[in-house]
Amino acid sequence: MQKLKEKAMRVARKDFPVLITGETGTGKELFAQAIHRESSRRKKPIISINCASIPSELLESELFGYDEGAFTGAKKGGKIGKFQLADGGTIFLDEIGDLPLVLQAKLLRVLQEHEIEKVGGGKPIPIDVRFISATRQNLAEMVERGEFREDLYYRLNIFPISMPDLSKRKSDIILLAEHFIEKMNVKYG
Repeated sequence: MQKLKEKAMRVARKDFPVLITGETGTGKELFAQAIHRESSRRKKPIISINCASIPSELLESELFGYDEGAFTGAKKGGKIGKFQLADGGTIFLDEIGDLPLVLQAKLLRVLQEHEIEKVGGGKPIPIDVRFISATRQNLAEMVERGEFREDLYYRLNIFPISMPDLSKRKSDIILLAEHFIEKMNVKYG
């Protein structure tokens, strides 16, 4: 874990996309937050979105935002998406392996062109975000099965970090237990 922390701190100083892989509960999001805190973007926000927790039909408007009148029920004045909220900072795309293929193509365009288009919008909006993604899935296998775009995989996987399972870091279990007990003690008195 110490070697992984050192690796993460080295990449924090660069603006490369980072792909963090590992089982659920291994600390992928904590690593993403640490990378952001140590980066030159630390004064700007880190915006997290779990690609698995939002229905695919809503995910596009969450990521890209939408213009007024883009669809029935669209908010008056439209809505700013997560990419615009993260401008100048970091976007953390958790469970990227659950991103639908249609949105994978749009995400690839954002990575390449550094711009977005709102749902129902016509003009591109420039953005400056650092990408950190995470998944519990094997994206290389998903690429082979045609479930994940190969070009997107290689754009996201510039700097891979593989989180070991807790079963391989048994010495961390006591530290984690103490940490969570302390949090609960503070929260519940």
